[in-house]
Amino acid sequence: MSFSTLFRRASIDTNLSPSLSESVDVNPRRKRPLSPLLLSNPLSRFPAKEPKREGRKRGREMGSGGVKDVGSKADLDDALRGAAPVIVHFWASWCAASKQMDQVFAHLAADFPHALFFRVEAEEQPEISEAYAVSAVPYFVFCKDGRTIDTLEGADPSSLANKVAKVASDSFAGSASPATSLEMADAPTETMKKLPEENGSSHNESPSSDLSDALRMRLQQLVNSHPVFLFMKGNPEQPKCRFSRTVVNILKDEGVEFGSFNILMDDEVREGMKKFSNWPTFPQLFCKGELVGGCDIAVAMHENGELKDLFREHGVPVISKETKVVDSTKTLSSDATVQERSEELSDSTGLDAALSSRLRVLINSSPVMVFMKGKPDEPKCGFSRKIIEILQQEKVAFDSFDILSDDEVRQGLKIFSNFPSYPQLYMGGELIGGSDIALEMHKSGELKKTLAEKGIISEVTPEDRLKNLITSSPVMLFMKGTPDAPRCGFSSKVVDALKKEGIDFGSFDILSNEEVRQGLKTYSNWPTYPQLYYKGELIGGCDIVLELQNSGELKSTLSE
Repeated sequence: MSFSTLFRRASIDTNLSPSLSESVDVNPRRKRPLSPLLLSNPLSRFPAKEPKREGRKRGREMGSGGVKDVGSKADLDDALRGAAPVIVHFWASWCAASKQMDQVFAHLAADFPHALFFRVEAEEQPEISEAYAVSAVPYFVFCKDGRTIDTLEGADPSSLANKVAKVASDSFAGSASPATSLEMADAPTETMKKLPEENGSSHNESPSSDLSDALRMRLQQLVNSHPVFLFMKGNPEQPKCRFSRTVVNILKDEGVEFGSFNILMDDEVREGMKKFSNWPTFPQLFCKGELVGGCDIAVAMHENGELKDLFREHGVPVISKETKVVDSTKTLSSDATVQERSEELSDSTGLDAALSSRLRVLINSSPVMVFMKGKPDEPKCGFSRKIIEILQQEKVAFDSFDILSDDEVRQGLKIFSNFPSYPQLYMGGELIGGSDIALEMHKSGELKKTLAEKGIISEVTPEDRLKNLITSSPVMLFMKGTPDAPRCGFSSKVVDALKKEGIDFGSFDILSNEEVRQGLKTYSNWPTYPQLYYKGELIGGCDIVLELQNSGELKSTLSE
C-alpha cells in the first residue's frame, strides 16, 4: 500500500491514528527574517547538490559530511544508535519548497560535518514517515542520543539553520570544525551568505531593492528609533488585532520600554515594511534594529525565556511591569476620538470648522460608514466593490457616501482622516482602513470581532465563524497551504482535481489558523485534511474527491 493511499484511508479507517494526516506544529525558538536571496532568486540559481555516492557507505561514520538518502527504516534506526546527532529531511518530488530547502540542507551538511544528514522521500518511505507522523513537507526531525528532540515544518531556512546549529554545536562544543566555530546567532546568516556567493547572485536582489531611498531611510529611522520597536495594527492602548495585542502584552510583561507604529494609519509604511524586513505580516517586532519576528515567535521566545535573554544581550533595560510605550506613528494617535482628531487636524492643516463638522457628522451618521466611489449597487472601482462585498458577507447594515459626487468631501476627508485613498471604512466613528485592511480583517475574523466589540453585531461564536467560512464560497476547500503552494500531497491532489474539472473554489489555509484547524475537525466530525465542502455540506477528503473524479461524478456533485 502506498503512503498516499495510507493517508487517504486514515480519514475513514478508525484503526489508523488521525495523527498520520495531522502536521506536528512547533514554535521556532528564534526566527530571523527569511533571507531575501531565497525568496527572490529562482530555484535555478541554486543547483542541487547530489549526495556523494561514497557517502552512503559511510553513513554511520562521524565527519563524513554530505546528505545521505535513507534506504530503509532499519538504516535510519542504525544511524540513530550512533553518537552523532542526526537530522532528517522529509521531502517530496512534487513540492518546490522541498527542493529549495534541500539546497539549504546540503549547505548545512557541509558546514556541520560531525552531524549526520539524511533525506527521506516521504511518500516513498511510508514506514519511516508514519513513525515520525509526517503529513506535510518539507519536514525536519532533529535527533540526539537516539531520540527526537525537535522538529520543524515548512520552508524556513533561518529556523532550520538555527536548529541544526543548536543540535550539532551542543554535541560537539569542543570541536575545532568550521561549523562549530560559528556562533548560534550567526549560523543562519553565514549559511545563507554561502548560497549567493557560490551561485553568483548578488545581495542587491532583495525584495527591498525597489523601495525608494526616501522610504527606506524613513523605515530605517523608525526601526532604529527605539531599542525595542513594534510595527502593529492600532496602538498599545487600542490594538486592532489579537496578534498585536498579544505582543504588546508580552512586552509589558517583560517590563521593557518600546516604541510602536500603527501601520493602519500609513499604507506606505505598511507596504514598505513588508519589503524592508522581508516579512509579509504584522505585527513585526524589532530589537536594536534587527527583526525578531511576529506574534508566534514572540510568544515562543517569551515562554521559554529567550526573549528576556535577547533583551539582556542587547542591553535593553527592564523598567517595570508598568512598561512605558511610545507611539511613533507620524500621524495623529490612533486612540484619539474623531472629534479630537478633527480639532488637531483643523489646527494643523487649515480645514475650516464647518467642513470638519460636516465630515464628523457624516462619519457618525451610521455605526458602519463607507466612503466609496459610486454606490453599493453601482461601485465605480474594484476596491469599492470589494469592500461592499466584504460587508455584505459579514451581513452587517451600513451606509455609504459617494465621494465622486462631492469633491469637497473627497479632498477634505483625506486630510481629516490622514488616509490618502478610497474607499474608507469607519466603525463607531473610527477609521478602520481601506479595502485591503478590511479584506485582511475579514479573512482573519478580526472584522467580525471588531463589529462585536463596538456593539454593532452580537458576539460571534467559534461555531458561527466556521459556518461563515464554510459558506463563504459555494465550493470551499480547507487545505494545508494555498492552491498555488499546497503544503501536503493530499491538498495538492484535490486542488489538481478541482482545476482539471474547471471548478471555481474558495480555500482556507488551516496551517494559518490553529483555532479553525482544530475547531473544524470537531465541527465536521472529520479528523483529517483536506476537507471539501459544497454549499455548506461536507463532501469529504482527498480519497472521496479522487473517487468522484475517477467516476466522472465530481463536477456534477459540485454543481447540483
